[in-house]
Amino acid sequence: MNSRERILLVLRHKEPDRVPIHDSPWGATVDRWRAEGLPSGVSAADYFGYEIYGFGADTTPQFPIEVLYENEEYIVERDAYGGIRKNHRDRSTTPEVIDYPCKTRGDWERIKVRLQPSDRRVDWVSGLQALHRERSRGRFITYNAAVGYDKIQNYVRSVELLKAIIRSPEWVIDMYETDAKLAMDMCERMIQGGFVFDGAWLFCDLGYRKGLFFSPRHYEEQLHPVFKKLCDFFHSRGMPVFLHCCGNVKDLVPYFIEEGIDVLQPLEVKARMDLLELKEKYGDKMTFMGGIDVRLMASEDPSLIENEIKTKISISKVGGGYIYHSDHSVPKNVSFEQYKRVIQLVLKYGRYS
Repeated sequence: MNSRERILLVLRHKEPDRVPIHDSPWGATVDRWRAEGLPSGVSAADYFGYEIYGFGADTTPQFPIEVLYENEEYIVERDAYGGIRKNHRDRSTTPEVIDYPCKTRGDWERIKVRLQPSDRRVDWVSGLQALHRERSRGRFITYNAAVGYDKIQNYVRSVELLKAIIRSPEWVIDMYETDAKLAMDMCERMIQGGFVFDGAWLFCDLGYRKGLFFSPRHYEEQLHPVFKKLCDFFHSRGMPVFLHCCGNVKDLVPYFIEEGIDVLQPLEVKARMDLLELKEKYGDKMTFMGGIDVRLMASEDPSLIENEIKTKISISKVGGGYIYHSDHSVPKNVSFEQYKRVIQLVLKYGRYS
């Protein structure tokens, strides 16, 4: 059974040979693993058997990227959105946004005209080569796109965007819909150009540790219809929809189900996203991906992560509807040996027979 077959069975709430495996180690984590034994020339995805491979298009305004300042630790750049960001050189943390391109509705209108579909938004040569390689390996291929509130934070400072959600909802909806339309247009263009997708993976953080960034009412009025359009579009092309959504977003799960979201990921433990609780309540309507506490992977006590994996996977895998992933991404305090053991435990407790 290959990855594509395995994941499709899980999404249909059927039991394959084992739980599918995917994860997201930081680049700095992979650098550490290289020094600790990850073979040269072999990606972490290949070494550990990750089963999903994603492709996307450039859906930014495509402003020229400029390095404004750099030293041994930090790099400050003007990015493709027109904002200025300060990041660690190893890209192992969330960047600090120093300046935002949209301070007024007028700024948005000037940027909006740049958000048009174009072949220049796709790396056709290397993309299609990688597509054929990964499909021949049986991997599940996704069209990846950041959308919604989290994407629009690249344009508007978070505090100002939250104010606009209340004071200027028509502007916020226009930003959501313009961006979503470009994501859909570029998916269609890539399909027409030869890409074959098994699913879509959308990225939109909507919460933090204690709850949502804004009320469920504002979500229902402004973003819920946009996600419904996105899901309808992808489903009409036979593509189940994955949603990466960090933070405590329990209150939005019923909306996600109504929209047609098929998979919710990553289920952050520190944000009280309880995999077993979600599986019990919504397991017949949605597949869950993640929920394994990454903090335990780095513990000196190996029994902690084994108990985490054994308890959660043994229950959540029943009847399909579960894909292994850490509860966010794998940080660089997790050693190569520790992570190898994580995958061994997932394989051990994730088998169905």
